[in-house]
Amino acid sequence: MRAGSGSSPSPGAASPSAVQERSQVRLPYPHCRVIVLDDEVNTFQHVVECLVRHIPGMLPDRAWELARRIDGEGAAVVWSGPQEQAEHYHQLLQSEGLTMAPLEPL
Repeated sequence: MRAGSGSSPSPGAASPSAVQERSQVRLPYPHCRVIVLDDEVNTFQHVVECLVRHIPGMLPDRAWELARRIDGEGAAVVWSGPQEQAEHYHQLLQSEGLTMAPLEPL
């Protein structure tokens, strides 16, 4: 009989099923909320223009609704989704002078 034939795997070696199980475990990609805060600097018009310019699919009516929510409630979630995109939109809005909350994980 050959050495190793029919013996159990060597210590520390992963069995094929353990390797397969590990490769099938997928962690969800982190998602975040982009939140604009109320301030005494930006006008409603500026907030609306920034949201329409930088948030995909943002229509003026929705941007006005969000601007009113920011003013009335102190903050509003203007976009949520994958972290990388959220970071991009957060940076764009901040570069326009909007007051931004830190990205908030979902």
